[in-house]
Amino acid sequence: MDFRSLFCCISASQREGKGKKQATWRIFSLKELHSATNNFNYDNKLGEGGFGSVYWGQLWDGSQIAVKRLKVWSNKAEMEFAVEVEILARVRHKNLLSLRGYCAEGQERLIVYDYMPNLSLLSHLHGQHSAESLLDWKRRMSIAIGSAEGIAYLHHHATPHIIHRDVKASNVLLNSDFEAQVADFGFAKLIPDGATHVTTRVKGTLGYLAPEYAMLGKASESCDVYSFGILLLELASGKKPLEKLSSTMKRTITDWALPLACERKFSELADPKLNGKYVEEELKRIVFVALICAHNRPEKRPNMLEVVELLKGDAESKMTDLENDELFTSTKPLDCDDGSSCVEDSSDYISAETESKQEIEKVEV
Repeated sequence: MDFRSLFCCISASQREGKGKKQATWRIFSLKELHSATNNFNYDNKLGEGGFGSVYWGQLWDGSQIAVKRLKVWSNKAEMEFAVEVEILARVRHKNLLSLRGYCAEGQERLIVYDYMPNLSLLSHLHGQHSAESLLDWKRRMSIAIGSAEGIAYLHHHATPHIIHRDVKASNVLLNSDFEAQVADFGFAKLIPDGATHVTTRVKGTLGYLAPEYAMLGKASESCDVYSFGILLLELASGKKPLEKLSSTMKRTITDWALPLACERKFSELADPKLNGKYVEEELKRIVFVALICAHNRPEKRPNMLEVVELLKGDAESKMTDLENDELFTSTKPLDCDDGSSCVEDSSDYISAETESKQEIEKVEV
């Protein structure tokens, strides 16, 4: 899809949305964004990824923005830019990051969002804000439910349905009230009506990828559910999705958490930074839901509407059934039949051969 096609798609989605809600995004000039970010000054940089950099900015009216600037123009970068802008133009939900606008001048491709003053969930769990312990239990529950509701909207209420494909802690942003906003739709896929999955090149982050997606390139809503399960465990425990055991081996968070859940040792699953200040019933709920979401068999995973219901405590009978699931009656690890679910740390790259091509994506751990 080139940019002209993108503009047509956005215009069409705007027309479809007429009578419901007026579009709140606009086209920015490059000059305006240069001014807002002080010429993309290094001091304004909020973060950097494979796509490029994100900068803080302030518009002439005083409102704060975040500007994603693509690193290098290419057909691939153009496609990710097109996908993200199109999807953001389609969706509107309190737990999805809102599109403020975009800029496409020459080879510059920029996407403008509302600035999230509390940055990402990753920054509070493992990054620059982790020592401040700002995530008390109430905030963690709110983040769990809010991000689940955002993903449920993509899967069940957006038309056509949308698979995010990169659910992870760095893509859950936090506003001034620590409310979750799921972000970064550059890898997202639209799912045609009646389709159970799409086969695609594997993209994503090591530790969050569903096994059927990592091995076969089969992307579905269930893959997002798996990633969300890993995210929930990370949120509750403060542990990373993959933990280094040695220079060559890593342990998955599910391999660590499942035996403790089977033995009902929930206090050992809670993030030490909580200092024991959590609601045990809610922690238990998050852990059981997380582990069933991250089940290796896709058919065993709930959908995101069920996840929201379970996290809110609105489905007592389903929760009881979940606690009695065979997954939690054995301490056998999820990932391997030989009793070991450690993964070899030969590299931090994901490779997949799909659509008759082999593509290797660099990923973060």
